[in-house]
Amino acid sequence: MLKFIALSGTVSVTENLYVYETDGKMMIVDCGVGFPDLEMPGVDLVIPDFSYVVKNKEKLIGIVLSQGHEDHIGALPYLLKEVNVPIWSTPLVTDFLKDKFKDYGVDNFVINTFNPEYDDFEVGPFKVFPFRVTHSVPDTVGFAIDTPEGRIFHVPEHKMDQNPVDGMKFDVERAKKLANQNVLFLASDCLGANKTGYTEGERHIEGNMFNIVEKAKSTVFMTAISSNIGRFQQMINVAEKVGRKVIFIGRSIQKKTEIAYNLGILKYKTNTVISMKDAERVNKDKLMYIVSGCYGQVGSSLYRIAIDEHERVSAERGDTFVFSADPAPPYTKESEDFVIDQLIDKGVDVHYYDLKENLYVSGHGSQSDIKDLFNLVNPRYFIPIGGAIRYMHSYKKLATENGVNPSNVFTLKPGENVIFENGQAKIGEKIQVKAVLVHGLGVGDVGKVVLGDRAILGNEGVVVVIFKLDRGGKIIDFPEIISRGFIFEKISKDLLDEASKRLKRQVEKKVNIKKSIIHGVTLDYLGKFFFQKTGRRPMILPVVVEV
Repeated sequence: MLKFIALSGTVSVTENLYVYETDGKMMIVDCGVGFPDLEMPGVDLVIPDFSYVVKNKEKLIGIVLSQGHEDHIGALPYLLKEVNVPIWSTPLVTDFLKDKFKDYGVDNFVINTFNPEYDDFEVGPFKVFPFRVTHSVPDTVGFAIDTPEGRIFHVPEHKMDQNPVDGMKFDVERAKKLANQNVLFLASDCLGANKTGYTEGERHIEGNMFNIVEKAKSTVFMTAISSNIGRFQQMINVAEKVGRKVIFIGRSIQKKTEIAYNLGILKYKTNTVISMKDAERVNKDKLMYIVSGCYGQVGSSLYRIAIDEHERVSAERGDTFVFSADPAPPYTKESEDFVIDQLIDKGVDVHYYDLKENLYVSGHGSQSDIKDLFNLVNPRYFIPIGGAIRYMHSYKKLATENGVNPSNVFTLKPGENVIFENGQAKIGEKIQVKAVLVHGLGVGDVGKVVLGDRAILGNEGVVVVIFKLDRGGKIIDFPEIISRGFIFEKISKDLLDEASKRLKRQVEKKVNIKKSIIHGVTLDYLGKFFFQKTGRRPMILPVVVEV
């Protein structure tokens, strides 16, 4: 029996984590983070629920990684605090991980680096054959995996571009050889299943960037997702053509480009990239800054530049800013729109997604890319991964249009799984999972109650009510009421004074005045009073002190 578990990564484009289980052994493919939505104030990251893995950690024998984007590797430091098993990855991903683990203080790990052009390896009962695929980060792979139930294909992200910027094209010949037998199922990328045709290549982007930069009269700023090494290569190529020096801004970009350069994946002349200190001695019209934080994340280098809070770099009237990033991940458009508006308001010439200047291409295959993969692998069953529900159902439609029985396509929600036995497939019992939220150093200590409180605080404000009791339990004077974020201070005094007097009378009606009584009456009475007077429901915090 083989069980495929989609622990997460099937109702959003992030948090990819899939489990293969057979003969009492488990192997994980990918372990990524997600990002908070608009109803998660203060949350930094969302990570998969590892409860099932931790509960069965004696079965876990390895983690296999397909690529270096955060939504595929970002949650590993959190998982490795719970389990310690070997990891398999390509050279670029290996070095990304070593740098990440250093930041997180993870020092007890084993990484096995493989070359997808010829290596294969065993993870317990699983024999894994990697092969290159084209994506927006180099060294991305798909896997053919031999299991006791037969060979399967797991291709988290791909497009069929045979002329990529990094030269690492989809290895169709190796994939075709690996598929030259009966394939049980294919789990693959569905994010582009709504888009017709093929996803276009990225070569033309460099020419479009060149046309903009060539005309720029002052400093040029460029931004893209921090692991998009191929896009940075194009930016550097443009800088070298027009005689500009390049400065990387933001630790994530600095580290990832350094790693890619040391591996020979990113190429440039020795004097092209300079430090921020050296940039102070270069004319503005000879500088290109490549900046992290392309989605306008609060606190990122791009965000701080946009609001004039970066300690060393500023964008000024007459500068040029090029965004090579569409706000594709959920909830990123608002923040990216904000920084673009800030830059435009300064007089910066901003080139971004709404202008349709062909400065960005998706790393995900469209309908024709997906169909080509279907025909190359020719599996019996299909499992869409890496996209929202609407994309999974479009993927299912593509498969059925390709002659597949609809019952052979499994659209799984987090925790759902498929059991394969003797060539047949059935849905297994769902594993209960939840969103695990990371805020600061806390992991999983922010839940629905805390988020509910934050929502009330953000939308309605807070009222603190302080009662003073003497040693005999008698109320001294009227309770003091302090509000924040509830009503405008100049009009709050009369309302709060009235509330204080009314509340004291309500409490004194009780025969036995205890702290619990005061708390209950305060919450009940003031909640109704404030809603009646203002139509709002602030958070009310009663405090009782003895003096």
